[in-house]
Amino acid sequence: MNIEDIKDPSFLKQLNNSELQELSDDIRQFLMKSVSKTGGHFSSNLGIVELTVAMHYVFDAPKDKIIFDVGHQSYVHKILTGRAKDFKRLRQFGSISGFQKRAESEYDTWEAGHSSTALSGAIGIATARDLNHEDFNVICVVGDAAIMSGESFEALNYLGSSKHKVIVILNDNNMSISKNVGGLSTILSDFRTSRQYKDAKDNYRSFTSRSKTGQRLYDATRRMKEIVKDRMLADSPFKQFNMDYLGPVDGHNMDELIRALETAKELDHSVILHVLTVKGKGYPLAEQDKLGVYHGVPPFDLSKGIMPPVHKKHQTWSQCISTYIELLMKDHQDICVITPAMMSGSALTDIFRHYPDRSFDVGIAEEHAMTFAAGLSVGGKFPFLSVYSSFSQRAYDQLNHDIARMDLPCLIGIDRCDLVGNDGSTHHGVFDISYMLAIPHVIIMAPHNQYEAERMINTAYQNHDHPYVIRYSKNKIHKHVKHASETLEVGTWDAIIYDSKNTVSVVVYGDRVKVAKNIVETHHLPVNVINARFIKPMDEKMLDLIRNTHIITYEHVMLAGSLASEMALYYERKEMNTKMTMMAIGDHYVTHGDVPTLLKVEGLAPEDLLETIKEVLNEERKS
Repeated sequence: MNIEDIKDPSFLKQLNNSELQELSDDIRQFLMKSVSKTGGHFSSNLGIVELTVAMHYVFDAPKDKIIFDVGHQSYVHKILTGRAKDFKRLRQFGSISGFQKRAESEYDTWEAGHSSTALSGAIGIATARDLNHEDFNVICVVGDAAIMSGESFEALNYLGSSKHKVIVILNDNNMSISKNVGGLSTILSDFRTSRQYKDAKDNYRSFTSRSKTGQRLYDATRRMKEIVKDRMLADSPFKQFNMDYLGPVDGHNMDELIRALETAKELDHSVILHVLTVKGKGYPLAEQDKLGVYHGVPPFDLSKGIMPPVHKKHQTWSQCISTYIELLMKDHQDICVITPAMMSGSALTDIFRHYPDRSFDVGIAEEHAMTFAAGLSVGGKFPFLSVYSSFSQRAYDQLNHDIARMDLPCLIGIDRCDLVGNDGSTHHGVFDISYMLAIPHVIIMAPHNQYEAERMINTAYQNHDHPYVIRYSKNKIHKHVKHASETLEVGTWDAIIYDSKNTVSVVVYGDRVKVAKNIVETHHLPVNVINARFIKPMDEKMLDLIRNTHIITYEHVMLAGSLASEMALYYERKEMNTKMTMMAIGDHYVTHGDVPTLLKVEGLAPEDLLETIKEVLNEERKS
């Protein structure tokens, strides 16, 4: 059948298991061709094809609620619910999201871009269902990396004592974005490979295959459950949560999947169904990928695979930062590196290879990562924690309570700041300045090139006096061969272009320094360009110097809690009647789409800055 003709999942009920498997093969081919053209989350969706088809076959969405943790593995779900025709513009502005989106379809019950929230949400939905005396199933699909995180454990702990039924499907591919770490990962590995697993799996098959009717299925389930408990789960973490367990089940075998899902459906209490899948199933390069290269992909040639970029003169900000940190680690034995499951994304692979004893991947556990950094600092080490801006929000309390309150020396790299593009509202790094400005002791820096970034890192390490934050985007920058050895005076700004006769000043930081400088120089505008490289503390001398000019602040973050708002407060306190025009994001979430399009929508494109400068100049000439 034509995949794009699918309107809803009801047609699945008419197919036999063999036909469902054929459909799964067709969907997998559709995904490979489609996502390789548009970009998107590749491996995770290839690995969950059969499981998603089987779920929609056994359950009755949208009455039954199917929830995907994180949500980036919901592509097959979108296809089966009538959105295949929109995959030509997947994640583009005005088209479908790469995650579940409640406003997009009645089949999307939950939406999230951060892991480990789905279990708590599912329990809430199930509880509301029972309070409302409604009758439907709540199915929650959680990855083996996500189930190891703190919020998932909190939810499992509560679910084990709750009377409200949730079907938890543990989608176990032994990967998060890259290889999983931690004790529970080892336990799950034992489940996959031990003789006990093989015995339990054989018994599960024999029992469930006998069931032709609901009653016999139920009887077989009860017997199987006791065997699984006796043979396999004596020390299982799931038993400690008082949770029944089914599996492991082959996540690419339609017969096994349907039997297992029907078993879970028949039970009158919560259950964990352990499903083994292969991330990247059907595309060998993705199946063999251990670094997360095929997790989220740009458009690429399926016949060749993703080719490593060749940029002799350019590098990503992540590469810039990690390269210099590694250089310092060679001579400074106290520097340690931490990542919460983002080793590849944050370009830390070489550091982990060269300095394994001082490199720590703590898994999807931003809260633990932050407090772990605090402990390292107390112990006399200098930790560098690299975390995506969007994910750093999860560790706000730990930054506030465990690092800043004790004023512990460390460096926190806020990666992927500002608008990130196609992943959308859950991933834009636009909130970190707003929440960090309120925390005492924290020094916030934003470099505009490699040389400035290296001086900022030197400053944090050599001063060794406070928590320092260095924020940077996912953009590419020019690569310099020569490295910096100097430091910066904390709280100093840099006048990139300044003339005391100018009546207009543009205050920027990070990637926008180059944008503003180019606009002013290209159009020969009599405008000052100030690099506010320290967002906190601000340069009060510079603020006083430009107080009589009309100040334009140009930021790609939320206006509330921005540098502009701090500047306005400063001038208000000083009772200075300073004119300010603030360019930033208003009180709303920014949708998905490519960054240039989103900047135009938000009125923050370079041409918007140019137009604003011209308008302000005209006003100043008239006054």
